[in-house]
Amino acid sequence: MRKELDIKTKKADVLIIGGGTAGCYAALTLSEQSQLSVLVAEKAHIKRSGCLAAGVNAINAYILPGRTPQDYVDYAAKDAEGIVRNDLLLTAAERFNEVTAHMERLGLVILKDENGNYAARGNRNIKINGENFKPLLASALQEADRVSVLNHVNITDLLTDGGKVYGAVGFSVLEETAYILEAQTVLIATGGASGLYRPNNPGFSRHKMWYPPFNTGAGYAMGLRAGAEMTTFEMRFIALRCKDTIAPTGTIAQGAGAKQVNAKGEVYEEKYGLTTSERVYGTVKENLLGNGPCYLRTSGITKEQEDDLLKAYLNMAPGQTLKWVESGKTPGESDVEIEGTEPYIVGGHTASGYWVNTNRESTVKGLYAAGDAAGGCPQKYVTGALAEGKIAALDMIRHYRPAGAAETEEPFASQEAGARLRKQARRYLAEYEKIRNEADPPFSAEELEEAMQKVMDAYAGGIGCHYEFNEKQLAAADERIAQLIELSGHVGASDMHELLSVYELKERLLVCQALIAHLRSRKETRWHSFQENMDYPKRDSAYEKYINSVFEDGKIRIIERELVKEAVYEHKDS
Repeated sequence: MRKELDIKTKKADVLIIGGGTAGCYAALTLSEQSQLSVLVAEKAHIKRSGCLAAGVNAINAYILPGRTPQDYVDYAAKDAEGIVRNDLLLTAAERFNEVTAHMERLGLVILKDENGNYAARGNRNIKINGENFKPLLASALQEADRVSVLNHVNITDLLTDGGKVYGAVGFSVLEETAYILEAQTVLIATGGASGLYRPNNPGFSRHKMWYPPFNTGAGYAMGLRAGAEMTTFEMRFIALRCKDTIAPTGTIAQGAGAKQVNAKGEVYEEKYGLTTSERVYGTVKENLLGNGPCYLRTSGITKEQEDDLLKAYLNMAPGQTLKWVESGKTPGESDVEIEGTEPYIVGGHTASGYWVNTNRESTVKGLYAAGDAAGGCPQKYVTGALAEGKIAALDMIRHYRPAGAAETEEPFASQEAGARLRKQARRYLAEYEKIRNEADPPFSAEELEEAMQKVMDAYAGGIGCHYEFNEKQLAAADERIAQLIELSGHVGASDMHELLSVYELKERLLVCQALIAHLRSRKETRWHSFQENMDYPKRDSAYEKYINSVFEDGKIRIIERELVKEAVYEHKDS
């Protein structure tokens, strides 16, 4: 008989779930501008966790000289066909340059031109040497006052009472320990969701994907279970990437001015449109028309441009540089083949995520979201995650009040939640002991995850069906995901790491359930490929609105909201 998990309780004024870009910067802001105690819970290690784990070679959201924050809002709103929150975009854009300057003071190398100005890449980007971006941020956090970090702890559920959050529960992925973490306010900074769909690369290489495979939608799932409102999951993100390596293409398109061409050498990008989703859509269509493969035309670029590309990819996607080196063909000698990835749910590129007010507080009192977890603010990228972390932190400081005597004691509900987690974990661990010697054991978490990806690929607009779907397919997807949710309650785990996989599966399945509900509710096609509804192939002005959702009694309930016009938005009753 396996022993019970130990239970440890920790308290802080602020709990930050997720030690990526937004989470770390929020903690830094709280340390520098308040006396509040901060606890950061990260399921990996903050030095190399989140989307910046491998680095980045550009700041993709920056207000260059001659441009304004409103220009950025207009660009992002146009790219998203109007389904954005202007208040969120503007408040983020107003801080892009401020947070960039702070990172430079922390040691980030920003490239300069011959006049000593930041080296621009396109209209909104500047070039950096960003391989060490995340270690710099983590190092600053580790030296910050009143900040403690719990690495290798997976948070599973939020603690709420009367529509207000007061902490979370989780478990160590290394030790047989459960944690009760109590705080006055909580920030969700767990990133978006990958691994919902069958990926480009199967088998051993299945985790060679654009978005971190460890971002499972955990923050979305725990928010849904806690009653938080989500928005715009149906605006999926599909990245246009270098084939096989899944390396970013923007560096080539903007840095070298490369055009999208088909196998006949025809430039097709303007034929279909130049928004982010249209660039993917055009590539899909050209392949379906028999004009593939599709490429970024790099043949003929200068030696200097070649060297810049080789160095740039070493800062964020070294596999692409290695591919050039190993093939013996430089980018100037051979065009780069491109393809779309599987769909993701990610609030840094699209508007998917928590429905928040202007200060990034969710519909659950005291619960904030920032970075890829926060919705309504697409195209925010790294600087947007930093900015949202700061915006949320400053609002937490404004609303902080010292706890009364009655609030300093551990609530009975916390003890109940800890015991519930321990019981659930014990069941999964015991299940493994029971089934491992059976002749026909139940499915493993990995097998159910593969089944989930197959369902989503075939019925909810994955790569296999060219990102297209219809009503009957979505109904089939919903039915099959419900069956997998039922089966997920009977998997086993041999250790704490496998237990993590069980919870990650359950998180992804709930996000899939919400995503399908969103896709079924927007009865139009507003974003080609991102949301290609074959029953409703045209845009409909009746759907110039937000599709939001809450999780109630095991079901996703859809809420339609009108576009936000005000400069400062506060939550209203549903």
